[in-house]
Amino acid sequence: MTTAAPYEASTIARWFLAWARFDEEGVISNLKLQKLLYYAQGHYIANHDGNPLFGDPIQAWGHGPVVPAVYHEFKKFGSNAIEFEDEFDFSSIDRDTSGWLAAVWKTHGARSAWALREMTHNEAPWKDTYQDGVRETTIPTAALERYFGSLWSEARPV
Repeated sequence: MTTAAPYEASTIARWFLAWARFDEEGVISNLKLQKLLYYAQGHYIANHDGNPLFGDPIQAWGHGPVVPAVYHEFKKFGSNAIEFEDEFDFSSIDRDTSGWLAAVWKTHGARSAWALREMTHNEAPWKDTYQDGVRETTIPTAALERYFGSLWSEARPV
């Protein structure tokens, strides 16, 4: 049984953008931001009994998973780095969630947007959902839970 998501995707996006300012590898384009949101959501769902980090849908687009609302918010930057000068209150995200987001950043933050795109194209949630020429197809939460849950179960000692 899933419960309401604790955050909006735009809040999680702003966390990544603010966090990136403290990292020398911290250049984030919209393409990269979309993939970070996908990985954050997937890992969170797999480790929180299917409960999502954010309620916004993730759709299977041609360049991989995308949270449409966040994409449209930052599309004016095109493929360039997002210029994020806003103040962000890190205490607005609970400690456990911040830990998850920091782990996603540590794992994927230094990767290029294109490398992340290629990774998502080889993963079941996007591959099983994407249909060429079909728009607005949402990647099911259950697909994220299955895929990311299998990664975690393989990594845990039995």
